[in-house]
Amino acid sequence: MKIVSYNVNGIRAALKKGFIEWLQSVDPDVICLQEIKAQEDQLDLSVFKDAGYGYNYWYSAQKKGYSGVAILSKTKPDHIEFGTGIETMDFEGRNLRADFGDLSIMSMYLPSGSNMERLDFKLNYMAEIQEYFNELRKERPNLVVLGDYNICHEAIDIHNPVGLKNVSGFLPVEREWIGNLIKSGFIDSFRHFNKEPDNYTWWSYRANARNNNKGWRLDYAMVADSLKDRLKRSVILSEAKHSDHCPILVEVD
Repeated sequence: MKIVSYNVNGIRAALKKGFIEWLQSVDPDVICLQEIKAQEDQLDLSVFKDAGYGYNYWYSAQKKGYSGVAILSKTKPDHIEFGTGIETMDFEGRNLRADFGDLSIMSMYLPSGSNMERLDFKLNYMAEIQEYFNELRKERPNLVVLGDYNICHEAIDIHNPVGLKNVSGFLPVEREWIGNLIKSGFIDSFRHFNKEPDNYTWWSYRANARNNNKGWRLDYAMVADSLKDRLKRSVILSEAKHSDHCPILVEVD
């Protein structure tokens, strides 16, 4: 199964930039979207069905034009789980899960910590979602959590680790959380295959950052340890330019 994850920074904006044509060229079985910034009734769903994704599921934030996640699939999932049941996070539309046989795929959009209030929200989310994963994996052990984590794990994952060490997205507490998530039984699938520097998934729109590759690796496909032998490849699709993020791809047997 070929799975893509993409923070599109507004699905309606991405559609105007050739998203559908790009999607058809990459041809994943499933694509997880984050930051869709739209309600389902604001979209013409026929464009996704015509592209081969007849099964599409949208989990929007209560606040219009904000946050939200989606999963588009060529085949019908056995089950769809909207949200986590955790009241403090579900109103922002940040988690959507699709089960296919023994494999569970989650699209997740972890909050950013743009100010102290939002950083507190982010840290609370991180604590609660870790507990949620621990419980979920007792029932659904073969879990893949794809999306925008809004955290760089190691110095190799950010273009200026010294200068940005006190900025949310690279704070010690955030980096430690990613490390603990991995220790709890997940594989950072990209780093499983690629240990090279200068591989990023987000660039600021300012200061020509993308052309100069001054980026951050914020997007991950975290794959449960139980799937290690079924993991075939994991890559960053940096040529796609419909957003300030680029997509990532993981392939699991």
